[in-house]
Amino acid sequence: QVQLVESGGGLVQPGGSLRLSCAASGGVFSTMGWYRQVPGKPRELVGTISSSGVTNYADSVKDRFTISRDNAKNTVALQMNSLKPEDTAIYYCNVKTSAWNSRLYWGQGTQVTVSS
Repeated sequence: QVQLVESGGGLVQPGGSLRLSCAASGGVFSTMGWYRQVPGKPRELVGTISSSGVTNYADSVKDRFTISRDNAKNTVALQMNSLKPEDTAIYYCNVKTSAWNSRLYWGQGTQVTVSS
């Protein structure tokens, strides 16, 4: 029933910007956010945002990335500025439902490559 559709990944030069979007449907979501993963490494937090707008970021992106959500449309976005080669990864949308039996859901992932 819950479905996530991610978009916005691609190739960008160092110092450039990119915006990722995730459209969620089929539920009411307490927390929405983004994680990223590179081959051979565990998936790591990028940022999350609660239904009330409280945000949490990894230190490595805190001064460069901004997460936002539209509660009416059930979408979450990640604005990525001043991109560095070390930001290259597969980025995954993640949401948590607000039901009594809350669950976590993951998107399929979208590739972000930062290279000259």
